[in-house]
Amino acid sequence: MRKANCAGAILAGLALCSLALPASAQEPEKLTLKRAVALALQNSRELALARVQYTMAQNQAGVSRAEFRPNLYTGSGAAYSNGFPLALGGEAPSVFEVSYTQALFNPELRGQLHAAEIRVENQKLELDRTRDAVIVKTAMEYLELAKVRQSLELLRNERTSAQKILDATRERAAAGLELPIDITRGQLNLAKSEQRIIQLESRDQILSDQLRDLTGTPADQPLQVVAEDLPQAAEQPAGELIDLALANNNLLKEAENERVARQKILKGERGGYWPTIDLVGQYSVLSRINNYDVFFRRFQRNNVSVGLQIRIPLFSARTSANVALARSELTAAELNVGAKRQGLRLDVEQRVRGMREFDAGREVARLDLKLSQETLAIVQSKFDEGRASLRELEQARLEESEKWVAFLDADFARQQAQLTLLQTTGQLAKVFQ
Repeated sequence: MRKANCAGAILAGLALCSLALPASAQEPEKLTLKRAVALALQNSRELALARVQYTMAQNQAGVSRAEFRPNLYTGSGAAYSNGFPLALGGEAPSVFEVSYTQALFNPELRGQLHAAEIRVENQKLELDRTRDAVIVKTAMEYLELAKVRQSLELLRNERTSAQKILDATRERAAAGLELPIDITRGQLNLAKSEQRIIQLESRDQILSDQLRDLTGTPADQPLQVVAEDLPQAAEQPAGELIDLALANNNLLKEAENERVARQKILKGERGGYWPTIDLVGQYSVLSRINNYDVFFRRFQRNNVSVGLQIRIPLFSARTSANVALARSELTAAELNVGAKRQGLRLDVEQRVRGMREFDAGREVARLDLKLSQETLAIVQSKFDEGRASLRELEQARLEESEKWVAFLDADFARQQAQLTLLQTTGQLAKVFQ
């Protein structure tokens, strides 16, 4: 009854304030969980860096791909020679020259190109993984901030009840009905409430600053959060969740892609035993410098050369060493994939068991809270009938506040476990679409 009267007075006061103040001075818009996540994804520096790194990986693959595309060069130079007149590169002296190169068949370079293209996919997976990490961090800080503020409200009520209990104990002690130790016990309970409030106020400030930084909210703007629960997905058996993780987990995908990249590199290194073919061409305007025309009966100023350059390896110790290295790196990548699969399977099984434990803990806390609320209702009825003291009523309220805080802690622990399970099984982005 008392709570209902207080609630009515508060609502009436808020209504009067809303009529007295202009619209610009009303309470700022509340920040929802999905809105906070959207703002964090928009303002995240980690995500911006991951996008740049993805672009860098694409450009690195482009460097490898350029060997198989036309490359045209031009230039000129001057040198003095004594004897047969050649330029410094062993070519005929020219006013300027244009050269063209393009790799047509080069298994080693082709393997490196395929590996670079696969690693671009890995960088895209890393970008997705960074996005999921930002979502989890933002959601956890948002949910914890909402939990902290609810707990602070409860603890402030608890402090009021503890103060009333202490005052009643002092009156009874003055009348000889309580011992001095009961006063000390009441003082200790009040001091514990003050300590927990101070701790939560500090945590509130830390979480608010972190959430403002994540969402790009100005420091002078009040941060109003809403107590929300995560969207509930359909309950899935452990086997189905394991299959989802094996199919969608980005870390496992990266390991599998790296194994394929190592296979491409090994194939390319083995191709080093085969000839390479390049398309080459050259046009040059020759110079008479150093009496170049004297050494030949016929001097032709404009010269064009076009053809294929074929290199046939006869013996290459470097190729054998590269093949051995690529084979060992592929073996390591295959073992890494197997370890990732097994570790992911065990991780999901543990998280599923943990979720059941957190669900059970939350249910116990909920029933414990319900019991304390029913007990408070009974004590309130007795107090209204004059069959219970104010001290007993405030003690029941104190216990109810403690059960509320315990329930909020249990609920937040379950939400944390749910977020990490969604991240592991690759379902996180769907929840916050």
